[in-house]
Amino acid sequence: MASYHAAAARRRRATGPAPSLTGPASDVHPVLRRSTAPPAALDLLAQARAGLDEAAVLETPNERYATAHLAALRTAAAVLAARGRPEPTSRRRAKIRSAWEVLPEIAPELAEWSALFASGARRRARAEAGIQGAASRRDADDLIRDVAMFLRLVERMLVLQPVLPQPRQDMDQPDPGEHDTGRDMPDAG
Repeated sequence: MASYHAAAARRRRATGPAPSLTGPASDVHPVLRRSTAPPAALDLLAQARAGLDEAAVLETPNERYATAHLAALRTAAAVLAARGRPEPTSRRRAKIRSAWEVLPEIAPELAEWSALFASGARRRARAEAGIQGAASRRDADDLIRDVAMFLRLVERMLVLQPVLPQPRQDMDQPDPGEHDTGRDMPDAG
């Protein structure tokens, strides 16, 4: 008898309706699907992730700081590759702007991140030049943490989009082969 109830429960789970969109929050689980981010943006995100991993294992604070800042720059470049629009020719020749200047125009939700990383550009240049003490261990650790958070945010923004499950069409029609007898619980013995 126990196998009959177990088989019926499996059939109900397999053919039952999708979680209710109006039911309790625990019934709704977003399904992550990949978006159509351009290959260039995905490649830049992969390079940023690799750079961040490298920064975490480097020994000197200057190297760690410069490598982490470069990972942030590649992350910003991924946003620009995915959302950017070419500027008019006359302006493009007039002034070259950094990614940190353009990013808030393309993605206003990242303006604070842009300001944070723009403020570290001079320190990165000094660290890359090998100037002793350009970045302390704490500076490098803080930047690595900030870049990791920025990268995760951008990855979710560009690559993963949560999509709620759609209700099934046959939700209102009961399965003709099943009758609910109230004995859904498996036997203990």
